[in-house]
Amino acid sequence: MPHQPVSRGLPGLILTLLAALALVACDRATKSPGAQGQAAAAGASKPAARAASAAAPVLLVAPEDVRTVSRAAVAGGPVILGSIQPERRADLRAEVSAVVTQVLKENGEAVRRGDLLVRLDDASIRDSLASAEEAARASGQAHEQAERQLQRLKTLQAQGMTSMQALEDAEVRRNNAQSDLVGARARLAQARQQLQRTEVRAPFDGVVSDRKVSVGDTAQVGKELVKVIDPASMRLEGVVSADRMHELRIGQGVRFRVNGYPQVDFTGQVHRVDAAANAATRQVAVLVAFVRVPGQEPPRVAGLYAEGRIDAGGQRPMALPEASVVRVGDAAHVWRVRGTVLSKVAVKLGERDPRSGLVVVREGLEEGEEVLRNPGSTLVDGQRVERAAATASAASAPRTAAASGG
Repeated sequence: MPHQPVSRGLPGLILTLLAALALVACDRATKSPGAQGQAAAAGASKPAARAASAAAPVLLVAPEDVRTVSRAAVAGGPVILGSIQPERRADLRAEVSAVVTQVLKENGEAVRRGDLLVRLDDASIRDSLASAEEAARASGQAHEQAERQLQRLKTLQAQGMTSMQALEDAEVRRNNAQSDLVGARARLAQARQQLQRTEVRAPFDGVVSDRKVSVGDTAQVGKELVKVIDPASMRLEGVVSADRMHELRIGQGVRFRVNGYPQVDFTGQVHRVDAAANAATRQVAVLVAFVRVPGQEPPRVAGLYAEGRIDAGGQRPMALPEASVVRVGDAAHVWRVRGTVLSKVAVKLGERDPRSGLVVVREGLEEGEEVLRNPGSTLVDGQRVERAAATASAASAPRTAAASGG
């Protein structure tokens, strides 16, 4: 009986000892240097950032150093490659074999419809024409004589003074003479046509683009003599990968640039899409007509290389130039200017338009906000910003450069 109180108090004593040990361990952990450092770092991070921004110099920003976020036409459709070619063009070739005696137009000269461009030697053709004219005249006389003879025999046969056989023979002679006359007139027309072909004339108003012959050359039938184009009928003759043929539609907008016009974005419209792809290249031919823009003239030189994109979506997302976006690994951010404070804003980017260099901004910014056009590497989040006038003095140039280029 005396031992029972001791046995009942032993578990309570053990629990008391364990609680005391736990309190001691917690007290040591709280007083350890590592825990104290982490707590201090966590508590001092925000004040340190505020101190860094306060210690940074005031950033002087000129109007040309900032860019307003806006929506832009970013083409996301198929890429089109090709060249500028005229819709109206003529390759004038020799239709008779003769020697070139005169070339009246040079490359680049404007011509009117009907202007004489090249003259060929027509001496032999004129002789053939004279012979054809004489033959046609003789055939005409023979036909008239045969016709008169037939009419006389008809009169005599009606009076019973000639036989029916003589009348029929006269009619046969008249028919043969008529056939000879038709053949002679056809040869005369052909000779006249051959004479006209010795003079090569412009088929429409345009420009001589390529002169192929000189005086003294022998032009065989089919030899190319000169090319004439209409500069007002230029269009883009391009190709698109057959893999994206399903995205092509008549009337779609096209934005493209032309070699020789580096700062001009031309606008076009899909005019025709071929129904079959090239068997060798697996590309589909596409014709794009220029859309007339006030103050912008289409190129007037054929053969210039062109590259662009077909607008398949018709959307106008927010976009920025690549120079305004800072990439760090897979992340990207911009430096936003709001009031007098500079902020580092993370953004989510989309596709890039290779022609305009614009990158689509999907998240992080709103339309109308301002960002630095060319941010440098010494900027601080929360740094104060001071606006400068457009005509800043030369003394403020170094501070402005810090805002735009670092």
